[in-house]
Amino acid sequence: MAESTKYNDDSIRSLDWKEHIRLRPGMYIGKLGDGSAYDDGVYVLLKEVIDNSIDEFVMGAGRTIDININEQKVSVRDYGRGIPLGKVIDCVSKINTGGKYDSKAFQKSVGLNGVGTKAVNALSASFTVQSYRDGRTKIAEFKKGDIVRDEAEKDTTQRNGTLINFVPDETIFRNFRFIPEFVENMLWNYVFLNAGLSINFNGKKFFSEKGLHDLLTRHTEAETIRYPIIHLKGEDIEIAMTHAQQYGEEYYSFVNGQHTTQGGTHQAAFREAVVKTVREFYKKEFDAADVRSSIVAAIAIKVQEPVFESQTKTKLGSLNIGPEGPSVRTFINDFLKKNLDDFLHKNAQVADALLKRILQSERERKDIAGIKKLANERAKKASLHNRKLRDCKIHFDANHERKQETTLFITEGDSASGSITKSRDVMTQAVFSLKGKPLNCYGLTKKVVYENEEFNLLQHALNIEDGLEGLRYNNIVIATDADVDGMHIRLLMMTFFLQFFPDLVKAGHVYILQTPLFRVRNKKETIYCYSESEKVRAVDKLGSKPEITRFKGLGEISPDEFGLFIGKDIKLEPVILRDLNIKALLEYFMGKNTPVRQQHIVKNLRIEKEGEDAALVAV
Repeated sequence: MAESTKYNDDSIRSLDWKEHIRLRPGMYIGKLGDGSAYDDGVYVLLKEVIDNSIDEFVMGAGRTIDININEQKVSVRDYGRGIPLGKVIDCVSKINTGGKYDSKAFQKSVGLNGVGTKAVNALSASFTVQSYRDGRTKIAEFKKGDIVRDEAEKDTTQRNGTLINFVPDETIFRNFRFIPEFVENMLWNYVFLNAGLSINFNGKKFFSEKGLHDLLTRHTEAETIRYPIIHLKGEDIEIAMTHAQQYGEEYYSFVNGQHTTQGGTHQAAFREAVVKTVREFYKKEFDAADVRSSIVAAIAIKVQEPVFESQTKTKLGSLNIGPEGPSVRTFINDFLKKNLDDFLHKNAQVADALLKRILQSERERKDIAGIKKLANERAKKASLHNRKLRDCKIHFDANHERKQETTLFITEGDSASGSITKSRDVMTQAVFSLKGKPLNCYGLTKKVVYENEEFNLLQHALNIEDGLEGLRYNNIVIATDADVDGMHIRLLMMTFFLQFFPDLVKAGHVYILQTPLFRVRNKKETIYCYSESEKVRAVDKLGSKPEITRFKGLGEISPDEFGLFIGKDIKLEPVILRDLNIKALLEYFMGKNTPVRQQHIVKNLRIEKEGEDAALVAV
């Protein structure tokens, strides 16, 4: 019998808890990543630890959490009750051990599976837990889930609570980093959902008084809000909503404190209930799209024993509020029917402003109805033989374990798209090829998305015409040359997304592909360098005048080499909105030549030389 066909007692293997987590980390924390995406594994590890501290706050124990991240080391200290000292080791190293199985104590907690900190422990190069409880303390240290230090209990003067330090394992999270903006956004969400909680992160304080009202204030430009934020609270539900000026719909949804970035039954129920309530209030059958166009809303509910569609809990699957409670749909609809209706009756000015926004959306929709129909027909025909799109087989809106990996590369020209197409993973990576420089769409209306064939085909490829719920790719990657033309195309594409689909950027789906500028090699080793300083270090390492190649365009990189840069070691730079005033941002960079921008260019112009080439560069 051939070796490969043997199947006997020796073929069966049992893994202990840490081996299974380390062998199949995706089952516990979703995708691994390197920290360039907000939902990468290193942020899930951080969240799992913080969630335990939040549960202590919810139980009325500890109003402050101290968090420090120094390069790759994470420290989280809460001032709750502290883990019972006799169970410190078990709570972080034994699956199905924890304090959340008693539904009376943690009836509406997210982490009910007893896995969270165990996964962090198993996936960390070092992990230390210390509990302070009633004048006594206990500390234990682990490496990759194995205990390496178990100190006896001793006296302490420290306040009650728990301290956890960990460093993610670089053999699992390759070349990872923590991006401060992603961490800060996570912490803001925690305080918005837990009014009165203080979080101190690397010396910065996070605190909220008005909950979801503050969340919308932070995420929406004040001058674009059409009416004061409607803020409604009830038992196990909180809602904040307004309408702004942007295109599309923008939602922030939460279940038991978990940010459900992919929505779920509660978000779908909210969208449906808003339309139904508004129609009944105004006694008019508005088109649902007109009611929801430009809406910015946040909804947080608490559910007993929530069911999520994945271990990372980014989409709610629960149909009911609890084992004996009403359906999520009925619960949210009944709440809005009473509370939103009451609010609009009591606030005539808000009701009037909301009506004007709906009627404006109706006019805008009818204005472009004709061209939209023609454009969609063209796109439908083109999709059958769309030369611009080389699609993949798995999509983000599918129920597939690899859907988080789905990527659309937006490239310039045929040479670059050809290299990516030949080296990509056909299961999860698609390519959309631009022809030359796209139109600068700043200041134009959404009509241009349908009039411009390239924009219309891209919109259809992404499937975002009616919002992000049907988004076909988790990662939209702008892949252009690292030269002046390439930078310009990046700006033009970012302008397109920020002008018409800002929620795509805000949700963390848009990236810039980082490809090497230099290849430094000798007969034994090849080093790819992403900057001038990396090139210098590579030359020093290889010595003896190694061969240096400067890649001026993506098309110059062979398909075989390109496969190295878009595989597991792909380097993506997220497009992060640090300035929420999108209109001012686009006006400065993409508007007419303003005196301010001219002065910036004049003051920062310098000559950059490389060999025989010279270029004027504004920095």
